[in-house]
Amino acid sequence: MLKTAVIVVAIVALGWGAAALITGSAGLGLESDAAGAPECLPAAPVGPAEVAGVRVSPAPGSAAANPHTAISLLGAKPGEITKVSVEGSSSGRHGGRLLAYSQGDGASFVPDGPFRAGERVTVKATLARPSARAVDFSFRIDTPVQTDTISSFPNPGAARADVQSFYTLPGAHPPALTVTTPDHDPRAGDVLTTNGPGPGQYGPLIYAPDGRLVWFQPLSGGQVAENLSEQTFEGQRDLTWWKGRVLSLGFGQGEDIVMDSRYRVVARVHGGNGLRADLHDFQIVAGNVAYITAFNPIRCDLRAAKGPGDGAIVDTAIQQVDMSTGLVRWEWHSLDHVAADESEVETPKDSTPWDYFHLNSIDPLTGGDLLISARSTWAAYRVQAGTGRILWRLGGTDSSFKMGPGTRMAWQHDGRMLPDGELTFFDDGSNPPIHHQSRGLRIALDTTHKVARLLFAYTHRDPPLLAASQGNMQTLPDGNALVGYGGVPAISEYARDGTLLFDAHMPFDMAFYRAFRFPWQGTPLTPPAVAASVNNTGEETIVHASWNGATGVASWRVLAGSAPGSLKARSEIPSAGFESSLTLPERYAYVEVQPLDASGRTLASSSPVRVGTYSSSL
Repeated sequence: MLKTAVIVVAIVALGWGAAALITGSAGLGLESDAAGAPECLPAAPVGPAEVAGVRVSPAPGSAAANPHTAISLLGAKPGEITKVSVEGSSSGRHGGRLLAYSQGDGASFVPDGPFRAGERVTVKATLARPSARAVDFSFRIDTPVQTDTISSFPNPGAARADVQSFYTLPGAHPPALTVTTPDHDPRAGDVLTTNGPGPGQYGPLIYAPDGRLVWFQPLSGGQVAENLSEQTFEGQRDLTWWKGRVLSLGFGQGEDIVMDSRYRVVARVHGGNGLRADLHDFQIVAGNVAYITAFNPIRCDLRAAKGPGDGAIVDTAIQQVDMSTGLVRWEWHSLDHVAADESEVETPKDSTPWDYFHLNSIDPLTGGDLLISARSTWAAYRVQAGTGRILWRLGGTDSSFKMGPGTRMAWQHDGRMLPDGELTFFDDGSNPPIHHQSRGLRIALDTTHKVARLLFAYTHRDPPLLAASQGNMQTLPDGNALVGYGGVPAISEYARDGTLLFDAHMPFDMAFYRAFRFPWQGTPLTPPAVAASVNNTGEETIVHASWNGATGVASWRVLAGSAPGSLKARSEIPSAGFESSLTLPERYAYVEVQPLDASGRTLASSSPVRVGTYSSSL
């Protein structure tokens, strides 16, 4: 049982920093000064990203474009885009290819080679219809910080008591999930989450409401899984998650994955424009379009923000990606729109990149606007579709709304807008601690009087929980709230009035990024697994059976015999968790298992396996 105390886990993998108000700004520029780093802190936000009726990126006037960027022209038919000219101030004219988006509403000019750091790039094109229009804009190229030598977040081994092991899933050690308040309604769905970064084996995880494991895909080679969820892709409900490397700086470099109910990968989304997909969010919208996060550490003169002249900063990008082609349809950068003096994180005294913004969620809204949350500014932002302009801020140092009692957030995650316009957040309130405990928040906005009002705060009362990082709040179809505490790996479901309906946790030395509940239905493409051996007397046969990821198994049929071609049904047993086991009262040479559904229908068959010795089973 949990101790009655405030539990704080000091895992800071996905955002950290001492609280301090950063002041000062500098004019836009990118030439190196005596300290050796270019100026990159703009005096004002860049202008609208619309030129001649099309949305362009990089945004005109931006100084945050990667040397490997492509130029996006969104809002015209590909055949109407002609006479594209791209020229770098030092690299000269660039040849390239104009590649159309699968949606038919634009194209990207992909240069044959990279641009040079610090140069200005001028783009010109002609739009043929409805009347000839000239596209003419420019942007600057940033100076990237190389991340190849930056270490990954540490991954120590987990205590044996914290993990599970199975005969039929050798080498896999998923974390145990302990349920302390049984679910009031198991039909509410399975628990989808991940482990890490931190101790233990990494991989996406699905648990049944009673805490038993349903699915685990262990990863190797330092790969981490984050943000396992369920979304609609091409008309089907699929699993979505991120896989990659989590840097010690607090962000990821990898890919977003879409996996169907048979656990086949049906889509992968990589970052574009020289950036790799980050772990913090992956949102699929209509038309095979995805929004992803990408972190962009660049060199920057930070003296105007009381930092070093030869410094670095972590710019954050939102990329709208065509999932069919991998092209970036539109890109937004925090440095183009959010001033450094909004940050609550102190500037470093050395060359460590300053994580001044730390985007951690994207919520695509009806009409195309985006709601985003930034941990390091303690604020959420509504970003206008197309232009990229910030329409309003909620919280932080420059809130557009008067923050009513209980609404002020600190180090928050996972901003979402509900259909009725209300907002939800997971308010960590910690690292360093600002609140006494972390909260799931539900906030109403009075847009007429510009006031934010707290509707409800969901808190874990016994014990109070204070998460140093990560976490989320999911509003379930019945209006209940599921809160994943992230750095404190607890998962709690609350009724509208705050009554605790379900409570579970992973081992407290571990962590997860988010947790969700969905009524998942999975039928693996891989066959069931079986392991068998004789017992210590040598006269009976012990059989273990599992089907990793299957949700419809009610019982198991066990077949056994002297040869693979002559196996007969010997017993049936109810499914008992991830792995079911029984002892046959005779010694057999081969066994096979078949999972059955609730009506007794055979769902699949394992391959026949030879029965091993008792010593081999140990």
